[in-house]
Amino acid sequence: MADPSTYRPAPGEVPDTPGVYRFRDEHRRVIYVGKAKSLRRRLASYFQDIAALHPRTATMVTTAASVEWTVVSTEVEALQLEYGWIKEYDPRFNVKYRDDKSYPSLAVTLNEEFPRVRVMRGPKRRGVRYFGPYPHAWAIRETVDLLLRAFPVRTCSDGVFKRARQVGRPCLLGYIEKCAAPCTGRVTPDEHRELAERFCEFMAGRTGTHLRRLEGEMAAAAEAMEYERAARLRDDIAALRRAMEKNAVVLDDATDADLLAVAADELEAAVQIFHVRGGRVRGQRGWISDRVEDVSVAGLVEHALQQLYGDESGAGEDVGGGGGVPREVLVPELPGSAEALTDWLAERRGSRVELRVPRRGDKRELLATVTRNAEHALAVHKTKRASDLTTRSRALEEITEALGLDSAPLRIECFDISHLQGEEVVGSMVVFEDGLARKGEYRRFKIRGFEGQDDVRAMHEVVSRRFRRYLREMENTDEWSTGDTGDTGAPGTAPAPGGDDEPLPTGTVRDEEGRPRRFAYPPQLVVVDGGPAQVAAARRAMDELGIDDVAVCGLAKRLEEVWLPDEEDPVVLSRTSEGLYLLQRVRDEAHRFAIRYQRTRRSATVRRGPLDDVPGLGETRRTALLRHFGSLKRLRAADVDQLCEVPGIGRRTAETIVAALAAEPVPAPAVNTATGEIIEG
Repeated sequence: MADPSTYRPAPGEVPDTPGVYRFRDEHRRVIYVGKAKSLRRRLASYFQDIAALHPRTATMVTTAASVEWTVVSTEVEALQLEYGWIKEYDPRFNVKYRDDKSYPSLAVTLNEEFPRVRVMRGPKRRGVRYFGPYPHAWAIRETVDLLLRAFPVRTCSDGVFKRARQVGRPCLLGYIEKCAAPCTGRVTPDEHRELAERFCEFMAGRTGTHLRRLEGEMAAAAEAMEYERAARLRDDIAALRRAMEKNAVVLDDATDADLLAVAADELEAAVQIFHVRGGRVRGQRGWISDRVEDVSVAGLVEHALQQLYGDESGAGEDVGGGGGVPREVLVPELPGSAEALTDWLAERRGSRVELRVPRRGDKRELLATVTRNAEHALAVHKTKRASDLTTRSRALEEITEALGLDSAPLRIECFDISHLQGEEVVGSMVVFEDGLARKGEYRRFKIRGFEGQDDVRAMHEVVSRRFRRYLREMENTDEWSTGDTGDTGAPGTAPAPGGDDEPLPTGTVRDEEGRPRRFAYPPQLVVVDGGPAQVAAARRAMDELGIDDVAVCGLAKRLEEVWLPDEEDPVVLSRTSEGLYLLQRVRDEAHRFAIRYQRTRRSATVRRGPLDDVPGLGETRRTALLRHFGSLKRLRAADVDQLCEVPGIGRRTAETIVAALAAEPVPAPAVNTATGEIIEG
């Protein structure tokens, strides 16, 4: 009997999203499958005091040896995926969905002269087309009620149908046009069968043809001024669209495909694969791999395909009999050698294989679900790695050894600079203690006095200001409370240090009122985002202040090299080094914090548009102008006559607009040098 605490997920590891979870025993057999609107809350309910659990649940959690989960978009997707996996794995502790007699299906009795749409249970009959099963009979009836507007197929019982034929009068559904009333001869048997076959095609997933047909009929009716018929067709289309509930884990019955997604950072990549057989997700697998070289997403996809299908015995593992290479392999990006890979996959399958990127529809939505699972798997892996005390200790030891420090850097501060083409220059400082982020001690800097793309000078100023504040607070002055020009002195969105969320670090200096001084705790290591120039600027700033007991290094993005002051060659850490992983996390967090602050300041000082100062031109007419021409560039090229074509724009106003745009200089495209992205233009 296993102790559930031995495999309980760590706090925060389980996402607060819809999904499906599986408990496995020590032999990796699935013993229970369940769904949840919130995986975090549902799984937490299993790991309480065993005495408080239902006896059957207590037996299940003590039999299990591990638990895993799959993230989906909606509760409906979770329901369908749960059903498919229960049928696939036949878990011993599951009761729901196991017996077909207890779950209803939507049936169309094509074996009758006048086919009927009905809810059926139990064993399947010959000549009857089945869809489902569904979790509830009312779910079937809701869907049918929507579809009967466009496909008025008979739904009445044989007794009601026979009685209506005898009296020559249809039932209520016939009067409200939700039945074609074949009982009274309103349609022929062949016409009614055609309606039933269209109903089946729509339920089978071939929805586009019927929607396009109805949309064409609606347009033709409107053109012929048959507005009542066009309105009815419009309502039919709306009903069909409501019935077409998108479900990313259920595809067309003929779909056999593997969907592969990748989530990666600079050091690691998470791969997730969903195996779809017969239109249902039959299995899932995934792994984490180290990025030992600079490989693109397309390259990661190629390596993953080779690993997935390279071993014939492993291809399609955990698919429940549907293994091997499928007809379709869907990926987020095509590898450079896509043609060769396709031939290789076709050779292993023995027939044609299509390797492609889904662009639209259900397959694209399902690939997005696979991508979310890959991102979640990578996040969980990184969380485990960052929160593990042994791993953090090893990272600090590796940094100490690589940089030649006297002791482990228990407090690391990292600085980064961000600006927009030399404007709105800001700096950031993030703090990590014992390998964990201390967001309450993050600081941001507003840099004034100069403009230009001079990251070195900006780094020197930020580091100087940080350590000037440190020296002032150590001298027990009150200058920090009156403000330092340019320094926000605010932690932004993070809680203030010393609050209830986090204890104060050892050695924190307080003022006369007992409040913590913001810069009084010095780091053992300063990390800057950059290469030798930025490192030299930071070292020079500390030397000017007489601070010689704080180590400095820089982490360059291009090759992830660690630079030290006055050293010609960088320190190269192994790509699998925990020390490099920690430095990278610190650097990336400082970059994120700087970019966020810079964008906040940029959005607060948005430049007014050239139309804002035109007299008599209000917001409504400005919007009308931009909507008419589509862009400011086309508006600049328009003449007075073209402007007068816009409703509400007279000739005098048009002449004023032309003059205002002619006087306004055309701005060059703005590029954020920190991210390389075009901001405007």
